[in-house]
Amino acid sequence: MGLENNRLIRKYINLDEKTEGSTTVGILVGSFAALGGVLFGYDTGTIGGILSMNYVLKHFPRDHPGVDGGVGVFSVEEHSLIVSILSCGTFFGALLAPFLNDTLGRRWTLIIATAIVFNLGVALQVASTEINLLVAGRVFAGLGVGLVSASIPLYQAETVPKWIRGAITSSYQWAITIGLLLASIINQATHAIDSTASYRIPLAIQFIFSLVITIGMLFLPETPRFYISKSKPEKAAAALSRLRRLPANHPALVDELGEITANYEFEMTQGKSGWLECFSVKNHQLKRLTTGVFLQAFQQLTGINFVFYFGPTFFKNSGISNEFVIQIATNVVNVGMTIPGIIFVEILGRRAMLLIGAAGMCASELIIAIVGTAAPNSDAAQKVLIAFVCIFISFFAATWGPICWVIVGEIFPLRLRAKSIAMSTASNWLWNFAIAYATPYLVDDVPGSAGLGSKVFFIWGGCNFLCFIFAWYFVYETKNLTLEQVDELYETVPNAWTSKGFIPSDHKFTRAMHGDIAISGSDDEKPTAIHTDV
Repeated sequence: MGLENNRLIRKYINLDEKTEGSTTVGILVGSFAALGGVLFGYDTGTIGGILSMNYVLKHFPRDHPGVDGGVGVFSVEEHSLIVSILSCGTFFGALLAPFLNDTLGRRWTLIIATAIVFNLGVALQVASTEINLLVAGRVFAGLGVGLVSASIPLYQAETVPKWIRGAITSSYQWAITIGLLLASIINQATHAIDSTASYRIPLAIQFIFSLVITIGMLFLPETPRFYISKSKPEKAAAALSRLRRLPANHPALVDELGEITANYEFEMTQGKSGWLECFSVKNHQLKRLTTGVFLQAFQQLTGINFVFYFGPTFFKNSGISNEFVIQIATNVVNVGMTIPGIIFVEILGRRAMLLIGAAGMCASELIIAIVGTAAPNSDAAQKVLIAFVCIFISFFAATWGPICWVIVGEIFPLRLRAKSIAMSTASNWLWNFAIAYATPYLVDDVPGSAGLGSKVFFIWGGCNFLCFIFAWYFVYETKNLTLEQVDELYETVPNAWTSKGFIPSDHKFTRAMHGDIAISGSDDEKPTAIHTDV
């Protein structure tokens, strides 16, 4: 039984693909970088609660202020602006990221984003006592989050070994969910304080997260692939040596670095690395960019940020009295169910997980919409709403939440990777902004709003049906492939639904690392045959 379990583990997790040297450093580096997700998750989770705090409602609304020290109400325009403006900043931050990533490096981009840009935004928000300064702070914080979100998947993909790359990149989403949970807990602890501390404490805590990331990144290495793109092979070898804990002249390290170098040099013969090249049909780059951009768009169209941006307000309008406690519960589900996603992304693969997730989310949201429409504000409807919101979150957390970041980080060629990831991430933030801005007009129970309430889940359910169709036709299976082998995948496999059977060819700088694969052919020639044990 023990032998059989060992075979199963090696089959699905691919421990046999570990090369010589330690992979621990690479895994720890990628895992630490994932902490940047806490910045986004915490802000997403905290702003909805802050806008529901009594002290904030007494002093911040301008269109419908409180009377004689009473509680006011944010207008649809104010609610929409405060929540969505962060995503406006993140959109431009994501587009700015490749200029820094390709000039200063992935590591220094993350340091600048957290230490300077994000902290400036937090400082302005903490100092605010009215809407204008709060909005300005959220713009700068968004700019920092945008830089981080476009840099972390890039940094992780270029430092983590392929056999565990999907799981480590997925941990970025896990960090986002942890940020959401921490925000809901802290909001619950401070929302009843009748002073500026009610919102300043949750906002100021963000300084701690950014400080940890800044200090940590000062001690981490730059990615070898960045140094190769800058024609600095000695520094690339040194960086890879730190990540693999091997001497720079070790044969395994020389082989890995040689493969990265050879692949990059071949890429450069195919064209330049400008922005227009990202839209080229050569090397199927346009197909890859389409996949990344729409994958990130559909991640937002699942409706997940509706739950976390507007959850307290939505639950309160649905007749649920303990909306802050329900928000904590949904965040616990979000954190816990991301763990199966981290595990199964390397077992079931990217495609299967996305298809399962889209189907589960679609069914959950349609049930919420139907029950909420048929029996609004009833006890039964409230229980169904809470239960299926948690089921919906479970499917998202295990699939579309983490896996979108994994795929975007690994499908692009090195010469265009930073720019392509930036545009894909910008798509995420553009749709995030659009949804955050439009949602109050759709669901708030105030003048000027459509007042859809639970009916809005018909929209999200329909979008998740489109998620399933998109994943089937566009998402390639990239499990267990190096970033260089992903290039070959797109070159040789015309349809995404047949990509699971792809077996990469061997070449001078690639060794046969599967114990059950024997490759024939000389070291300088393309293999003449690939044999697999059945």
